[in-house]
Amino acid sequence: MRTQCIQSFAFSPADAIYSNSAAAATGIAAFGGVNLLAGAQQGASAGHSRRRLRAAFSNIGLQVSWCAQGKEAAEYWGRLFNVDVTWFDPELSATKQLALVEEIASEKWDFVAIQAVDINTITEPVVRMIEAGIPVIDMDTLIAPLDQIDVLTFLAPDNEFMGAAVTQALVDAIGGQGTIIMTQGALGHTGAQGRARGFQSVIDRFPGVAVLATDPADWDVAKTAQLWETYLNTFPKIDAAFFHNDDMALAAASVMKAHGRTEILIGGVDAMPPAIQAVVDGRMHATVRNSSCRIHGGAIVAGVAAARGPKTGLPIPKQIVIDGPIVTKTNAPGMLWMEEQFLI
Repeated sequence: MRTQCIQSFAFSPADAIYSNSAAAATGIAAFGGVNLLAGAQQGASAGHSRRRLRAAFSNIGLQVSWCAQGKEAAEYWGRLFNVDVTWFDPELSATKQLALVEEIASEKWDFVAIQAVDINTITEPVVRMIEAGIPVIDMDTLIAPLDQIDVLTFLAPDNEFMGAAVTQALVDAIGGQGTIIMTQGALGHTGAQGRARGFQSVIDRFPGVAVLATDPADWDVAKTAQLWETYLNTFPKIDAAFFHNDDMALAAASVMKAHGRTEILIGGVDAMPPAIQAVVDGRMHATVRNSSCRIHGGAIVAGVAAARGPKTGLPIPKQIVIDGPIVTKTNAPGMLWMEEQFLI
């Protein structure tokens, strides 16, 4: 599914920067040192910043709330920096994404940003784009190992940290003794692989915690619900559950509630607004912020920096780690506000 996301404004981002430089500088600072403010000002004086850029984006599927929020963030930052964003939605299918990336590769873009459904599934058309001089930004999960593909930059969280942080919060809450289940994303997704390693790094230090199951649900809430119907009918005692994203965590929470098993402590990843509210309400124990806004918005900033040329200041690092905090009742309101501004 391809959607065109273009909105017309009566002024360019350069005008916005001049008229609202404090807000622009705040947003740019959120992306960790790319001096695009100075570059945009210099570009305006040279008459370049008013040319609208064209960018193609594809993440793993807009039915995933993290991806939908990322799309909103990319569009927001695209409007600020005069970028027309075209979206290519693979709907969680690696096969469909390959066809869409082939379509992207058949056109001319100022830059392209992709979150791969699985590693090594879209490498060939991406390499063709890079060889044609189109900057390609890798988001969240590896398109291919970084020593095998010359992407402009790789914007991603520390997935091992996120998996370990939430698992540690759950293990601490059950006193280092009991049972736990991990519901994984897609096994070929490098982010999911990192979260699983983080989970295991904590479990290895607590011999009193037994892992009952580690099945993947492929980010699919229906598959998650089916798995948890089976688990709840199989295991009379489950103390905690770690999910590779919040959508799956909340889907399982609904099944637990239907079975009267709300004593199970739930941890997720992404810190999406519904999950933050669930933490506040006590329906989830913890989540951790995987910043879709900084990753997708950062892809816009990096792409504009590459397209505008050397005037944009510091070189773009080949890998940018974008992390957020564990979300608890204490910091939940501030996290919600920051997400509404597309800043984290």
